[in-house]
Amino acid sequence: MLKVQCPTCDTQVEWKEANKFKPFCSHRCKLIDLGEWASESNVIAGPSANELDPRMDEFDIEASFPPADDFFR
Repeated sequence: MLKVQCPTCDTQVEWKEANKFKPFCSHRCKLIDLGEWASESNVIAGPSANELDPRMDEFDIEASFPPADDFFR
């Protein structure tokens, strides 16, 4: 069985269908992570929405981000 680390507390978590909180170990860790994103403690690298030209379309915006690795392609 594949095991991953909970992104919040580093607990080992089995990656299986029955774990409804995966990749988190619990509902609590999932909410902590959500709170970090909501408070902008976690961010994705790239230009902020304020720096984008309103005339740009989604393709221009995507091209403005740093190159991604091949994982998502």
